[in-house]
Amino acid sequence: MESQNPNQTTDADDAFVRFRRVTYAPPGVSAPIIDALDLEVRRGETLVLLGESGCGKTTTLRLVNRMLEPTAGEVLVEGRDTRAWDAIELRRRTGYVIQDAGLFPHFTVGRNVALVPTLEGWEEGRVSGRVEELLRLVGLDPGKFAGRFPSELSGGQRQRVGVARALAADPPLLLMDEPFGALDPLTRSTIQREFAALQRRLDKTVIFVTHDVREALFVATRVALMRAGRIVLLDTPEAFLRSEEPHARAYRETVALPKDL
Repeated sequence: MESQNPNQTTDADDAFVRFRRVTYAPPGVSAPIIDALDLEVRRGETLVLLGESGCGKTTTLRLVNRMLEPTAGEVLVEGRDTRAWDAIELRRRTGYVIQDAGLFPHFTVGRNVALVPTLEGWEEGRVSGRVEELLRLVGLDPGKFAGRFPSELSGGQRQRVGVARALAADPPLLLMDEPFGALDPLTRSTIQREFAALQRRLDKTVIFVTHDVREALFVATRVALMRAGRIVLLDTPEAFLRSEEPHARAYRETVALPKDL
């Protein structure tokens, strides 16, 4: 399969998120962090934004849920410009998972997971049922973990709770910003496998930020390789491994072990 043009678009009905010539520069800064970005995220795919620190990955993510607004161009979610969405409504339709979970330390696990459904006005029985369902879904026994506080959990357990919280109100879109970056390698590998299996079951649209090429190739449907606020390669993991794009080749070299080991 040949690599796609970074500006290539998909069928309009297939795109859940669309960037149209999006530029973002913070106030008072002349050089943009995101520079004339065109990108479409297909329904049900896991699109990984891969790149080194400062290339614009997290900024791109924050433009989707209106934590930031574009300086130029437009970001569309479900066909609507993010600036036309009510910001709270948009964020409640968008699960958000960050590094080390970002749980409220004074809330129990159950209360953390229940937060958005409670804000949405779900009745108590429905909320408690959803909390139990999701904790089981991410491999945590509700009877054992729902009453614990985040400080009583391991890093891997906190990340599982973070994923459960993001899924609580059944949002169609998940944004994941280096979600497993703080975990040790063995725990990280386990969580990656669990996430991939979970995504196959739930079929959410996911935008996943990482600087780890192994992780990108494992979880992605497609990889968008970013550099200096632009996408230099957009393709499947298999095609990424064959690409002659220089930045992709440099990333591939980090995967290979030294021959003398």
